[in-house]
Amino acid sequence: MINILVEFLVVILKVLWAIALAGLKWLVKPKEKSVAGQVCVITGAGGELGRLFAKEFARRRAVLVLWDINSQSNEETAEMVRQIYRELDSPMSKDGAIGGVEEVPPFQPQVYTYTCDVGKRESVYSTAEKVRREVGEVNLLINNAGVVSGHPLLECPDELIERTMVVNCHAHFWTTKAFLPKMLEMNHGHIVTVASSLGLFSTAGVEDYCSSKFGAIGFHESLSHEIKASEKDGIKMTLVCPYLVDTGMFRGCRIRKEIEPFLPPLRPEFCVKQSMRAILTDQPMICTPRIVYMVNLMKSILPFEAIVCMYRFLGADKCMYPFLAQRKELMNNNEAKNGI
Repeated sequence: MINILVEFLVVILKVLWAIALAGLKWLVKPKEKSVAGQVCVITGAGGELGRLFAKEFARRRAVLVLWDINSQSNEETAEMVRQIYRELDSPMSKDGAIGGVEEVPPFQPQVYTYTCDVGKRESVYSTAEKVRREVGEVNLLINNAGVVSGHPLLECPDELIERTMVVNCHAHFWTTKAFLPKMLEMNHGHIVTVASSLGLFSTAGVEDYCSSKFGAIGFHESLSHEIKASEKDGIKMTLVCPYLVDTGMFRGCRIRKEIEPFLPPLRPEFCVKQSMRAILTDQPMICTPRIVYMVNLMKSILPFEAIVCMYRFLGADKCMYPFLAQRKELMNNNEAKNGI
């Protein structure tokens, strides 16, 4: 009994120490780690967020491995990355502040593109094998690919529900199974899960999307505990949970008009820069804006009816309805044009 009490006191001290360290990081920003020369896989690299992540890692001289189902947009991202590499490798980028020349390590621009449907595990595993063979072992895995069906539950075809779950959640299992074994062997690596605030608290009309993001967060948290239990302290995990990002994925989504100026959709550039800061300082979780942390806490401690009242006040209970209406109208117009 005494041993248990002593251990319990030690746990309390460790918890308080962890809280103190977390608070200190708000005051003193930790130094960003270097990812130069490390192999970074980004899924959904042809989309807006994936493209911005690729450009940020390229500026830090990482070796980029870009995955996307759309080969054209993926190649467009690759060309942007190559341009950044060329700028980094130009003589002007090496000039010192007073006309001198700084010592700059040799830099070989490297970007690789792969057409991969992360919704198909065979495609993930075969593409991962190509990456290992043609590029090398992966150090950073950015699980960024995502889709949205744009239908409420009773109007959503089963195949679209399955597609949302597979791409937004199941794909994380397959990419991680492909690259984690070598990370464990080397005790070095970083896995990033790009989820959503809708994986922390939900809203009406996008049941499949919310479920997939809840699942991705559950996967990430469980894997984080597994890595901690294995005492592989060289492998880091970062969970990214942004509020609505203005990428067009949820175009038309609206909260209460009086509240919207105080909580507008996030600019993609801001979202990625905040996420990069968290990744490069090994922060376990990043929510943007910070009010998301408070909303998540309130959801955990308040009665459900109290949450409903808050949602209604904010206009968050039906915020997806304009988006769903736009998607429905767009589909109807496409069907009419195609003579369906």
